[in-house]
Amino acid sequence: MTKRFWLLCLSLLLVGCFAKKKTTYAKPRKVHVAGDGVDTAGHPESSTSKDLNRTEADLIVDSALAYSGTRYRYGGTTKKGMDCSGLVYVAFQENGEQLPRVSRDMAQEGRKIGLNKVEKGDLLFFATQGSRINHVGLVVSVRGKDIRFIHSTSSRGVIVSSIREGYWSRAFVKAKKVL
Repeated sequence: MTKRFWLLCLSLLLVGCFAKKKTTYAKPRKVHVAGDGVDTAGHPESSTSKDLNRTEADLIVDSALAYSGTRYRYGGTTKKGMDCSGLVYVAFQENGEQLPRVSRDMAQEGRKIGLNKVEKGDLLFFATQGSRINHVGLVVSVRGKDIRFIHSTSSRGVIVSSIREGYWSRAFVKAKKVL
């Protein structure tokens, strides 16, 4: 009886060792802002007459969305890594607009607006540590009170978030129109 038990265990062990294991691969996550007609790589999804009438804000947002998924790097301004102000700085620079490089200096530019007046291309400023502005995001879409913005976080890199998320609504300081 003991001999049969050990033979059964050994055979199960051998069968388990040679069984093909299922391998899964995560598909890259794509971020899409409904209605903007641009995928995360910044490529138009379709060419329509609407694409011919793109505003400066559309072009800047498209530039920023091209960096979706880029990892966070303090002081970074390339696909190898970027921080929040680097993302905004580069998106504006690629479209011929100059902004200061640091978020607290960007917050001095343009004119202050209420959240109910925010539009695509406006900047949102946050204080995530204390009361000093240390984070910036670029508005990519507005649907009622759902304001979505692209930014770079130290934990997830360049992503699109909503101002309605608790963390961001609590850290929000002000919105500015710079275009």
